[in-house]
Amino acid sequence: MDAAKQPRTTGETVDTWEMVVIHRWFKREFAEMPALVRGVADQDRERARYVAGFVEMMAGLLHHHHVGEDEMLWPKLLERVGGMDTELVQRMEQQHEVVGEALERAGRLLPKWRRNADAATRDELAAVLEGMSGPLTEHLTEEENHVLPLVSVHITQAEWDALGRNGASSMPKGAKGFDTIGMILQDATPQEREGFLKILPAPVRLLYQLVGAGVHRREKARRA
Repeated sequence: MDAAKQPRTTGETVDTWEMVVIHRWFKREFAEMPALVRGVADQDRERARYVAGFVEMMAGLLHHHHVGEDEMLWPKLLERVGGMDTELVQRMEQQHEVVGEALERAGRLLPKWRRNADAATRDELAAVLEGMSGPLTEHLTEEENHVLPLVSVHITQAEWDALGRNGASSMPKGAKGFDTIGMILQDATPQEREGFLKILPAPVRLLYQLVGAGVHRREKARRA
């Protein structure tokens, strides 16, 4: 058997706190997103381009997050966890499908709205995002309550770290990257904030503390 597929043999557990912080960010931003979209005036092309770019970025990050779990986490759990709750797995799959379909619909609407800034496309996009927010929150909460405890005992630290690196690979660069870090840390506890900043490469951590936090504050105000 491939070493990556071997069940765990050590008694060590994995601390999954980072995933809770990431989920908190996704829940908040997608819950607030319909109002952000609806707040763009008809024919305000500059504002529509900005908000559409933000929605597109967040949708891409969420998609990458889910693909990483599908490819790097779920196969190992299904192989290693004996008698895994079938109803839980089915619920998670259904929630995933709802979110995935909504992201696809949003992806089709965004270019039209960015181009035309029309009220009809804006409202349709907002409705799609609003319909997705509830299932997304439910899905992420189910993961936290029922899946992460399994991860702690059935996934190795190396495997968990690899999933984290995969997530980090999708992070935008430059100002958008600093804004993303700021959003992730927005509702973090002091302990979570300290732990997350330690995960960042030292140059990125320093730049965020020097200039990145200010970039995030400006972008947050721009979205208000």
